[in-house]
Amino acid sequence: MGTMITFPSNGGETPGYLALPSTTPAPGIVVIQEWWGLEPHIRDVTDRFAAEGFVALAPDLYHGKVATEPDEARKLAMELEYDRAVAEIIAAARYLLSRAEVRGPKVGVVGFCMGGGLSLLSACRSDLFGAAVVFYGRNPNPIEQVRSLTCPLLGLYGEADQGIPPTEVERLRQALQEAGKQFELHIYPNAPHAFFNDTRASYRPEAAIDAWRRTLAFFRQHLKTA
Repeated sequence: MGTMITFPSNGGETPGYLALPSTTPAPGIVVIQEWWGLEPHIRDVTDRFAAEGFVALAPDLYHGKVATEPDEARKLAMELEYDRAVAEIIAAARYLLSRAEVRGPKVGVVGFCMGGGLSLLSACRSDLFGAAVVFYGRNPNPIEQVRSLTCPLLGLYGEADQGIPPTEVERLRQALQEAGKQFELHIYPNAPHAFFNDTRASYRPEAAIDAWRRTLAFFRQHLKTA
């Protein structure tokens, strides 16, 4: 359904995977990769959003590199410059809004694993986003950055996530409450990290199906035109 494109960013160009729905104009969504890179699963998720009526763009934050082993993915994630990545995500949002197929005035952003944290961080640094969804992403550091969040937030987490335990989710909840932000956080019982990725052993169908339903409803609610 989609195709590789490039869009202007940081004085240069960033590659990305763009998927268009059957009917346009439509709301736009930026889809942010896991630490593996822009691999088939993320392209598939981008296609799924297009099939649901969104113009979806997944920026390639590794610029062509894709990991297949955890050690390799960890290395790529550690080498990623978060400020540059956030700038590319914001540039992807700006690019979507420049296309005739996209109905503004804002776009959504959703990320998984590493991309989940980047989704929240991007929504704290730009007002181009009308809704942000975090799938098991780490909290910003320092967490007080959520005071700058510019849109409603949906967070989806697994109770059995060893890297992002429920205590971290509750820390985020408290920070968002203190900042007076609009948000929903859900923790799925017994679900591990990456419960949505149906190409991994971590996949949990029941949690994934519910999280997808919530994500679509959230974007449809908050990306209505002004």
